[in-house]
Amino acid sequence: MKRSPKLLTVAAATTLLLALGASGASAHVSVNPDTTTAGSYALLTFGVPHGCGESSTTKVSIQIPEPITSVTPTVNPGWDVEKVMVTLATPIDDGHGGQLTERVGEIVYTARTPLPDGYRDALVLSTKLPDAVGETLVFPTVQTCQEGESAWVQVAAEGEDPHDLELPAPTLTITEPEEAHGDVETVSDEATSEAASADGTDGTADAAGSADEPSTLPLVLSGVALVLGAAGLVLGGAAFARRPKA
Repeated sequence: MKRSPKLLTVAAATTLLLALGASGASAHVSVNPDTTTAGSYALLTFGVPHGCGESSTTKVSIQIPEPITSVTPTVNPGWDVEKVMVTLATPIDDGHGGQLTERVGEIVYTARTPLPDGYRDALVLSTKLPDAVGETLVFPTVQTCQEGESAWVQVAAEGEDPHDLELPAPTLTITEPEEAHGDVETVSDEATSEAASADGTDGTADAAGSADEPSTLPLVLSGVALVLGAAGLVLGGAAFARRPKA
């Protein structure tokens, strides 16, 4: 079956657009969090997809936004890692009865062997996200190479499409926490109460009343005993009938 040349042209164009979109998305140094929930602990994975032009990457410096005070970088066997501390203008509560006077301002990964252009690596940071639903966190990142560097620090202005930026900074937006399971239980309890009111009961079992009701277990056991006794008589009679006569 032959396909129409027009259909082939459309399919080829679609494939090309998808390929260009994928290559454009993967060309940036980006951050991929395993969660964006406010107040949660998150693993932030920074992807380094290529060098500067065709030059190998030697260092990646990630600036940490001010709302984040503590960061734990994951050890990567191909890189040396350093936490750069900055002094806070005003000490803040550390949540344990003390105060923080400094915070992690930057994480610097230095390649033990330059990462060649065309090869990808991932650098992972662990941190607690702030309780700031809707806030966008920006992680300006400078990628240094054997020849030149790429400063991924551009932030889209209001109304500007981030995809139009040449060197966009990695960003993530804080989202609302998921609904607690307790809310579901409360609704279930309320529904049970309403149903009980509808049929004139209070929706609870009367333990005392249940205890006073006669139990049917003795009757059942007595019936079983009678059946077993009758079966014994029948078997005994049959055995007597089969006994040889003297």
